[in-house]
Amino acid sequence: MSPSPIRVILVDDQQLVRAGFRMVIDSQPDLQVVAEASDGADAVRVVTSTAADVVLMDVRMPGLDGIEATRRITGSLGEGAPKVVVLTTFDLDEYVVSAIGAGASGFLLKDAPPEELLAAVRTVHAGDAVIAASSTRRLLQHVGPLLRASSAVSPAAAQTIPADLTPRELEVLECMAHGLTNGEIAQRFVVSEATVKTHVGRVLAKTRSRDRVQAVVLAFSAGLVQPGEVLRDAR
Repeated sequence: MSPSPIRVILVDDQQLVRAGFRMVIDSQPDLQVVAEASDGADAVRVVTSTAADVVLMDVRMPGLDGIEATRRITGSLGEGAPKVVVLTTFDLDEYVVSAIGAGASGFLLKDAPPEELLAAVRTVHAGDAVIAASSTRRLLQHVGPLLRASSAVSPAAAQTIPADLTPRELEVLECMAHGLTNGEIAQRFVVSEATVKTHVGRVLAKTRSRDRVQAVVLAFSAGLVQPGEVLRDAR
């Protein structure tokens, strides 16, 4: 018996954009668009009444924008909320930072090629990686300075690294913040991917992070990783 397809909800105020995404997603046997919404308020209503795994959420929409819609979805549904992938562009970094705080689990450039769209949905659903590592690295270099700035402006919102993280777990968190996939981390430390997944799971649990994105936010906010910093050699 084949596994159930990943259920996707599309949220964008442009019908042609939604139609294009639907065509790409529904062409895959393991993916299925189950609903669409044309604005943030409609998205909240649809998500609360439709079982879904991933939401592709545009940021800039009339009325309720994608950031507030993401906040309401992740806040009201809690652990049962679908993963939200925010559609963004590099020149809208401030929106990305807000979306992270609202609970977004991934990012996708709005003009990304179809293969990146499909990879983003699958990897965010699996929880194994945010999106393609190369895109993650580029995006974090833009968003990182804003995360640090927001912590400096609001010390009360600044985060700290839990004291019970082991040295290896700290190294894994640092690698995650630099955009490395589980496979790349495994190669770096010459261990199996299963071992890396165990470390990542412990990092998420100890930092009380919902997913890798939230753990990366913590790493930047707490100063474990600096924007533009080169990943140190493995020890």
